[in-house]
Amino acid sequence: MLKNMLLAGALLLAGSSVSVAATAAVAVTNVNLRAGPSTAYPAITVVPAGGAITAFGCLAGYTWCDIGFGPYRGWVAASYVQVVYRGAPVVLAPPIAPAVGVTVVTFNRAYWDRYYTAYPWYGRWAAYPPPVYRPYATPVVTSHSRSVNCADGSCTGTRSATGVYGGSTTQTRSCADGSCTATRNTTGPYGAGATRTRSCTAGQGCSATRSFHR
Repeated sequence: MLKNMLLAGALLLAGSSVSVAATAAVAVTNVNLRAGPSTAYPAITVVPAGGAITAFGCLAGYTWCDIGFGPYRGWVAASYVQVVYRGAPVVLAPPIAPAVGVTVVTFNRAYWDRYYTAYPWYGRWAAYPPPVYRPYATPVVTSHSRSVNCADGSCTGTRSATGVYGGSTTQTRSCADGSCTATRNTTGPYGAGATRTRSCTAGQGCSATRSFHR
C-alpha cells in the first residue's frame, strides 16, 4: 500500500510540469534509457526505480516508448513504464495506453537528428537495426471481474476471466492474522483444468499444491 502511494505521488508530481500531449509516468525499476527502441541502441543514462518520467508515445504494439527523463530523451521498453490508471499505479500495456493518453508514435532519422547530434555515436545511425513494429493483437479475454471484501481484520479478493474460446480462470485470495491462502481454478474450453492452492504463514513460509483433471 505504501509503495503504491509513493508511486502515485511521484506520478502526480511529474504531471505538474508536463504538457497536455505527454503522460506522466514512473520507472518500475532501474532501467537504461536508450537512443532507440531496442537493446542494440546505446544507453543514454539510467532511470532509477521510481524516477519520474514522461511518456510521449509508444511504437505500434506498445513494445517501446518514447520517454523524457530530466534533460534526456530516449526509449524504454513499455514493461518498465508505470502509469496511473483508475486511481492505481499499473504497468503500461496495450489496453491501458489509449485510456491514459499514450498515443502511437514512430522512430526515424528525424528523431535521431533532433536529439542525438551531440553524442559520439550519432554518426552510426545505419549501424543500428530498424525498429520492429508489432501490431497489438485483439485480446483473447471476453470478460473479467474483480472484487475485494474486508471485514473483522480479514480480506478476501476474487478475480475471474473468461476466454474467447470458453475457457475460464478464477482466483480467490484470503488473508487474516498474518496468513494468506490463494486458490486458482482454471478450466479449458474442452473441460480439462487445473487447481493450484498456495498458503503462506508469517514466519513459517509457504506451501503449494496442484491438481489436474480431464
